Amino acid sequence: MLLELRVENYAVIDNVAVEFAAGLNLLTGETGAGKSILIDALALLLGDKASSDAVRHGTERATVSAVFDAESAAIGAVLEANGIDSEDEQIILRREISAGGKGRVFINNQPATVTVLRQLAPHLAVIHAQNEAVLAFDAGSRLALLDSFAGCDDSAVTSAFEAWQRVRHRIADLERDEHDRLRMMDLWSYQRKEIADARLQADEDTKLESEKRVLANAERVRSAAMAAYDSLYEGAASAASSVRAATKQIEELLRFGEQFRDAIPELESARITIEDIGQRLRDYGEGIEASPERLAEVEDRLALLDRLKRKYGPKLEDVIALGDELERKLNEMENKDEVLRKLHLELANAAEQYLTVARAISRQRYEAARKLEKLVESEINELAMKARFKVEVSGTDEEANWTAGGFDQVQYMISANPGEPLGPVDEIASGGELSRVMLALKTSVEAGQAKRSGRNGGRAEASQRTLVFDEIDSGIGGRAAEAVGKKLKQLSRTKQVLCITHLPQIASFADQHYLIEKREAAGRTKTLVRPLDVDERTKEIARMISGAKLTETSLKHAEQMLKSSGQ
Repeated sequence: MLLELRVENYAVIDNVAVEFAAGLNLLTGETGAGKSILIDALALLLGDKASSDAVRHGTERATVSAVFDAESAAIGAVLEANGIDSEDEQIILRREISAGGKGRVFINNQPATVTVLRQLAPHLAVIHAQNEAVLAFDAGSRLALLDSFAGCDDSAVTSAFEAWQRVRHRIADLERDEHDRLRMMDLWSYQRKEIADARLQADEDTKLESEKRVLANAERVRSAAMAAYDSLYEGAASAASSVRAATKQIEELLRFGEQFRDAIPELESARITIEDIGQRLRDYGEGIEASPERLAEVEDRLALLDRLKRKYGPKLEDVIALGDELERKLNEMENKDEVLRKLHLELANAAEQYLTVARAISRQRYEAARKLEKLVESEINELAMKARFKVEVSGTDEEANWTAGGFDQVQYMISANPGEPLGPVDEIASGGELSRVMLALKTSVEAGQAKRSGRNGGRAEASQRTLVFDEIDSGIGGRAAEAVGKKLKQLSRTKQVLCITHLPQIASFADQHYLIEKREAAGRTKTLVRPLDVDERTKEIARMISGAKLTETSLKHAEQMLKSSGQ
């Protein structure tokens, strides 16, 4: 649940902090007041792309931060995987965007990346934007939405597809025409020889760099080692001598009392350690010799390694791995017929494995599609529509249709009026119908995720997310608007819901109502956000009914709407 959102120097917002609560949080205000800017700011914390254009004019950076109540094993796993400490049951996100285009991300006040924000986003909040295309989803997004409802895990399909692709590519390499084959073999042979002739060893560059530093500073290294040896062991006032002297004095003390007897073995152990370190330092220092010849050898070797890393790296282990790969490829080329026979067997096995897992997930999608379309149709018809809805899953298991997500394609179909044929949602639905279809579809998917999580014996991860609706009421009014308000209210009983709306019918259902308004101060325009009390809510809803000028009629109408919605 989103507890607080703070925005500084972002677009027309100077400094705004909003505390949200459970239930239905509605934000209203006149057009252009900056309502959607708040949602855009929240989207930045969920990993959206940032632009320096959004930094308020005359300031150096924009900052967006939020506090979420995030009691979730999934969130804890993401934080742990990225080396970020958790903060009890809360998570603090902060993102800074400089006017110069650079940005920084902090999670629980620890440096992080936008990638981590994107990993956390699905567990924190989902934004359903005004122009979102449930309807204009691309094929991948339509499929992902159904998979989200069904709880499909396509990782096995992806792995099987990648394994099949790898074998196909190996076969393609071997089946190049003769001219290409000879050209590639010449190149691979040259590269393999260049790497093999270097006789590379793992971590060789690191070891040589260390040796180079010693050789380049041989006299200083030797002097430091021998000076340390003298201080510990050889010198008249060495540490070993001091410990021996102290031991003798304590032995004298033992003639008069026993309290220091346990110090004798400890000092003896310390003396042995000191002498051991001293001897190691002496041996090391005596072994250091200034050798311009060896230094030149090391520098030449490092230059060779750097050249190979630039060509085949970037790391030495990458060069070594490439040499092994080239060896394998050349062996395959030289034994092409036998290798091809084995690879075609591998390809057949990989294809069979892919079809097994792809058909399994396809069956799961078909079953989920039937359940989803019934849920969505029921939800749509609760939103002042009489429509038929269908989730159409198509596609065959022919090889031409194989992808990393399976071979299925998904389309959302609707008949918005009795007697009319089904058609793609984006082609059939009007703007108002579109908003309601989106709400119904999203509500159904969220319900399916929550139900599935509950069945698995744990607290439903999906139900913990904050749902944000940015003006999804576009194009509706009257009875339809009231139905959408009731649906949002129903949804907010199990989830925190944030919604921007222009419709009084929806605003009347709020558990918490916030007004977003513009004000001018010192020649600058800035956006403010404040919660409304009961009287202020009545006036704001009356303004939404009648415009800027409040009337007695609009105020009474607003009071009646609030009363009817149970406020």
